[in-house]
Amino acid sequence: METSNPQLKLAYDYVQFTGKNVFLTGKAGTGKTTFLHNLKKTSLKRMIVVAPTGVAAINAGGVTIHSFFQMPFGPILPNIINPNIKNEDRDPSTIRRFGREKLNIIRSLDLLVIDEISMVRADLLDGIDHVLRQYKNRNKPFGGVQLLMIGDLQQLAPVIKDDEWEILKPYYDTGFFFSSRALKQTDFVSIELKHIYRQSDQTFINLLNKVRENNMDADALTMLNKRYIPGVSLKEDEGYITLTTHNYQAQELNTAKLNKIPGKATVFTAKTEGTFPEYSYPTDFELALKVGAQVMFVKNDISPEKLFYNGKIGTIVEIDEEIINVQCPGAELPIPVIPMEWQNNKYTIDQETEEIKETVEGKFIQYPLKLAWAITIHKSQGLTFEKAIIDAKAAFAHGQVYVALSRCKTLEGLILSTPISHQSIKSDTTVTGFTQDIERNEPDNTSLCNSKAAFQQTLVAELFDFSPIQRRLGYVNKLMTEHLASIHHSLRDTFDRMAVSVRTDLADVAAKFGSQWQQLLQANSDIEQNEALQNRLRKASVYFASKTAECIVEVLQNITVDIDNKVVRKSVVDAIGRLKDDSTIKYACLLACKDGFNVQSYLSVRARAAIEKPEARYKHKTGKETYTNTGNQLSEHPKLYSLLKSWRNATADELDLPVYMILPTKTMTDLATFLPRTQKELMRIKGFGKRKAEKFGPEIIDIIKAYCLENNIEGTNIEMEVEPEPEKPEKEAAPKINTKQKSFELYCSGRTIEEIAAERGMSVTTIEGHLAHYIGIGELEVTKVVDSDKLQRISEYFISAQSTKLGPAKAALGDNVSWGELRFVLRHLILTGADLKVDQAEL
Repeated sequence: METSNPQLKLAYDYVQFTGKNVFLTGKAGTGKTTFLHNLKKTSLKRMIVVAPTGVAAINAGGVTIHSFFQMPFGPILPNIINPNIKNEDRDPSTIRRFGREKLNIIRSLDLLVIDEISMVRADLLDGIDHVLRQYKNRNKPFGGVQLLMIGDLQQLAPVIKDDEWEILKPYYDTGFFFSSRALKQTDFVSIELKHIYRQSDQTFINLLNKVRENNMDADALTMLNKRYIPGVSLKEDEGYITLTTHNYQAQELNTAKLNKIPGKATVFTAKTEGTFPEYSYPTDFELALKVGAQVMFVKNDISPEKLFYNGKIGTIVEIDEEIINVQCPGAELPIPVIPMEWQNNKYTIDQETEEIKETVEGKFIQYPLKLAWAITIHKSQGLTFEKAIIDAKAAFAHGQVYVALSRCKTLEGLILSTPISHQSIKSDTTVTGFTQDIERNEPDNTSLCNSKAAFQQTLVAELFDFSPIQRRLGYVNKLMTEHLASIHHSLRDTFDRMAVSVRTDLADVAAKFGSQWQQLLQANSDIEQNEALQNRLRKASVYFASKTAECIVEVLQNITVDIDNKVVRKSVVDAIGRLKDDSTIKYACLLACKDGFNVQSYLSVRARAAIEKPEARYKHKTGKETYTNTGNQLSEHPKLYSLLKSWRNATADELDLPVYMILPTKTMTDLATFLPRTQKELMRIKGFGKRKAEKFGPEIIDIIKAYCLENNIEGTNIEMEVEPEPEKPEKEAAPKINTKQKSFELYCSGRTIEEIAAERGMSVTTIEGHLAHYIGIGELEVTKVVDSDKLQRISEYFISAQSTKLGPAKAALGDNVSWGELRFVLRHLILTGADLKVDQAEL
C-alpha cells in the first residue's frame, strides 16, 4: 500500500493512529469502496458503518443513518438539536430513545464511518453530532467519536427540496456535509485518492477530469461528442446498458425491451427472512426474465472463480428450474447463476467478548440479476460497465453527467444517445472551491506524526482529568441540597466527604502531575516510545487507580439510595448512576495503564468499560422491582434496616397503604442507628407520633430487641439529639383510583383520547396505553380506535414479519400509522390468538 498508493496508506494511518476526523475522497474508480471493505477487516478500533440510502448501506455492509440514529427525514434545525436543552424542554417528537444494545454501541464507539458522504445533508450530520454528544461526551463535537467520511463531492449531491432549503438556509451556507456546524468545530483532514483503477486510458481520464471539474474546452467537448450516435437507443448492440436521468425512463425501456422478446416471462419471487426493508431491495422482489433478456449482475461472485462482478452485463441463454445461464461478451461458456443472499445487518454487542459485531437482522434471497437495457445514473453509482449508452439530455443535478461517464472503463465503450452540452454538465462553485482547498492542504507524513502524538497526549490528558467526575459529583450534591427534607443526612455526609477526597487526593494531585508529564514530552513527543514518561505513567496509574477505588468506586458499591419520594429518588439514583459509570470507566483505564500506556489497549479497555452492565434485581411480594442490596449502608446496622424494611413493606401491602405512611426511609435509618427498645425511646425518633407508636411500636420494638439479642448488643444509642415528632392527626387513606379504568370510562362516555389526556393531565401515549389494556382483555373493540384499512395493514405486517417489535413496524408502515395504533392492533392480535412471536418488552 505504501509504495503503490501512498494516499491509501496515509488515510489508513490517520484512521488507525489518530483521533482526527478524515474526509476520504477521490475520483470515480480510485478504490474508496475497496478501502472501506479492507478497513472493516483490519481496523482495531470499534467501528460501525452508516450510509444515507438503503442500497448504499447494503453495498457498504452497514446500516442507514436514519435507522441507526432514529433521524427524521425532514429538516433538522440547530435549535432542536442543541445539546444544552434538557429533554423535558424539547419537542417530544425530537427526543430519541434507544434500547440498551444501541446505547452500549454508541457509548463504546471509537470510529463512525459514513459512506457516500456527498449525499449527506449538513443538518443530518449535525443530527448525528447531537446523538453522539448526548450519549458520549457532550463537550466534544460528535461526542469525541472519530469520523471517517468517504465520498466524492463531484458525484451525486444531497437531495434538498426547495421548501426544505427555505427552512434550512438561515442556518447553513450550503446543504453539503462540510457546512455542518459541528464539523466546522473540528480540524478534519481531507485526503484525495489519485490512482484510478477503473480506467487506464490517460486520454479518457483527462476527459473525465474536465467534466468533473466543469472545465470543458471546445476540443474536449468535440472529442466527447464524437461518441454521439443518432438513433442508438433503438440499436440492439450486445452488452450495452443505457444510463438515464430518471427512474421512469429506465423502467419504460426495460419493460419495452422485455416485451419485444417472444414468449412468456418467467417470474422469480425473492424470499425474505427477518427484517429487510423494501427500499433496500438490491433487485426486483418479483424478477421477470426471458431467454434473450439483457441482464446485469448486482452482486460480486464470492466463489474462488470470480465469474462475475456487480455491474457485469450479459444475456440469458437458458432458464431451467433452478439455474439461469448468462452469456457474457468475450466468455467461452455461459455463467450458471443461482439465488444469492444479501444481508441487512444490525450492530450488537457480543456478550462474551464485549466487541461490536454485525448481526444479521434480515436476509433477501434472489437471483443476483436485474434487467439491464437501462438503469438510472443514481443507481449506477459505484458500478463499472464495459459498454454503456449515456442519455444525459435531462440531467438535472450536480455531478450526474460525471457519474454516468465515469462508469465506463473506456471511451470506446461509451456511446452518447444525445450530444453533451455545456449546460448538461452541472457543477457547484462551492464544491469546486472546497475541493481545490483539499488539493492545496493535503496532509503529509509530518502532519500525520504530529496528529499521532497529539492523539496520544489527548488520551493521557483525559486519563488524569478528574474534572468530569467532579462535575458529576457536584450535581449529586446539588440534588442532595435541593431535597434536604427527603434525604437522610448520613447520605449527604457521604457525598460531602467524597467531594473533599476527590478534590484533595485526586484532582489536586492530578493537576500537579500534569505539569510533570508535559515536561517529559519535550524529550520525545511519541508517548509510546518515551520510556522515561512511561515509567512515570505506570507509577501514577497505580496511585490514581488505588485512590479512585478508595474514594469513589468502593463507596458507591456500598451505597443504597432509599428515598420515599419517587421523583427525588429517580433523580438521585440517575445522577449517582452517571457518577458510577464515569468512575468505573476511569478506574478501568487507570488499571490498564499500570504496565504502561498503549493507545490500542487503552481504547479497548475504555470501550469495554463503557458498556453498561445491568445490576442484579429481584421482585418482592409487592411486585415492585428493587436492587438486590436492600440493606441501608448509611445506618449503623444494615441488616436491621433490611428487617425493618421487609416488615414495613409487608405491613403496607396488608393495609393497602403507601410504604412511607408506615415508616419513612429516614425514620427506618434512625431506628437502625439508635436502636430504641422502649415506647418512650421510640417516641424520640423523628417520624413517630403517639398514635403511630401505639399502633406499630410493639412490633418494631420486638424486631429491634431480637436483633440486639442475636448480635449481643447491650444498652441503647438513644442518647441523641433527636426532636420528637409532633403529634399529627392521622388522615384516612384516600381510596385508590384505578387510573386505567378511569380513562376507559371517559372514552366510553364519548371523550376523544386527546380530550382525556388534557382532562387528566396525562400524555396521549399514557391514555393509549390504558385503552390498549382493555383491548387486550376483550372489553374494547379494536375497530373503535383503529379503522378497518389500517387494522388490516398493521395485522398483515405483524403476521408476515413474525415480529412484534414496534420500531421496525413503524419504519415499514410509515407516518400515517401511529404508535398507539400499532399497540392497539398488537393487543388485538394477541387476544385473538394470531400466530405471533411475542416480544413482551413491546407490551
